[in-house]
Amino acid sequence: MNKPITEFLEKYYLHFNAAALVDASKGYVAHLKDGGKMMITLAGAMSTAELGKILAEMIRQDKVAIISCTGANLEEDVMNLVAHSHYKRVPNYRDLTPEQERELLDQHFNRVTDTCIPEEEAFRRLQTHLEDVWHAAEAKGERYFPHEFLYQVVNSGVLEQYYEIDPKDSWIVAAAEKNLPIVCPGWEDSTTGNIFTSNVIKGKLNVHTVKSGIEYMIYLTEWYRANSGGKGVGFFQIGGGIAGDFPICVVPMMYQDLEWEDVPFWSYFCQISDSTTSYGSYSGAVPNEKITWGKLDIDTPKYIVESDATICAPLMFTYILENS
Repeated sequence: MNKPITEFLEKYYLHFNAAALVDASKGYVAHLKDGGKMMITLAGAMSTAELGKILAEMIRQDKVAIISCTGANLEEDVMNLVAHSHYKRVPNYRDLTPEQERELLDQHFNRVTDTCIPEEEAFRRLQTHLEDVWHAAEAKGERYFPHEFLYQVVNSGVLEQYYEIDPKDSWIVAAAEKNLPIVCPGWEDSTTGNIFTSNVIKGKLNVHTVKSGIEYMIYLTEWYRANSGGKGVGFFQIGGGIAGDFPICVVPMMYQDLEWEDVPFWSYFCQISDSTTSYGSYSGAVPNEKITWGKLDIDTPKYIVESDATICAPLMFTYILENS
């Protein structure tokens, strides 16, 4: 089998963060080959960075069993799917004046580093169809998680009229097709979470129609109990924040707070982050700190790649796809 990325990495990525990238990728492959499952967590703006181009293939080839992501990553993959041509790239974003930033706002562009999301085409196209499924569920007395509502919209085909990229490059489309488990903590601070909140404040929807973060933790607890046998579940963290902090806590919660015995630790850990180990930052903490919190064990394979996830993750995922 031709493995161009594997050959490139193993030839040139020999030291420092480059070597850590290769070691972590090999560890991921070994974990899967031993029958383990993997959670991937998405923080930052990975969907706007179009990580879906490679993450979708990881999902299709069963290299990821569950995803934890922010509400922004949940919605922004679909926004890119339906409004890609309307996005605006600003390579000189570091040089923008406050006045130029305000001009972008007035033009309904919301900037994420060098990329501006088009509010009208992206947010509003999705809003109408999400509101439809929220109202439909409420009318039937049903409640769902944020990702389940998004799956309903995607699987219904109602967005296909807007598609501006190949749907194979959308990780949400791939996830929806497989009904992949997703945990989306803190969904409330996303644009779609804000839209739902506004509907509740206006009296148009009941706050309980969309399930909560506590219910997501319960959902994750049930999933982990059912999937952590054998080699166990690994934890591949992209960035920091709530996308990683929330799900990793399910293990100590089960044996410390529920007082369940024989709860296995996460059986692999890797984080791609540029956060430094200082100032009490959890995102910048070395993996060994997690041993003291009952999340990882002494012999858990642990890796940290201190670099840019938009550079590293596609290389690592390609290595994994070429070798497992």
